Amino acid sequence: MSSNKVRASHILIKHQGSRRKASWKDPEGQVIMNTTRDSAVAQLKSLKEEIASGTAKFEDIASRYSDCSSAKRGGDLGPFGRGQMQKPFEEATYALKVGEISDIIDTDSGVHIIMRTG
Repeated sequence: MSSNKVRASHILIKHQGSRRKASWKDPEGQVIMNTTRDSAVAQLKSLKEEIASGTAKFEDIASRYSDCSSAKRGGDLGPFGRGQMQKPFEEATYALKVGEISDIIDTDSGVHIIMRTG
């Protein structure tokens, strides 16, 4: 992997303010339309605590709860370089050390936690 690329996995929770209000687990967007940003953040925080406490693995949580299609790969987005992701997502990923998990990150897609994997 070239040195200017990073690799990350993430968990995305979409909400009313998300750009696309549908996902693989909510194709009609019924849940997403009724999810406030605050409740999306609260859900992510509790998922992050489960991961931090060792109760659950990041990949397992991502595959169950993430609104991104990357859920099928345990949240893995593969390697990416600068300019490929939304700016807040990119900046957060580059700021992490490998194995670290971000705080809550807001993008047009929704709210995320990101784990840098490479």
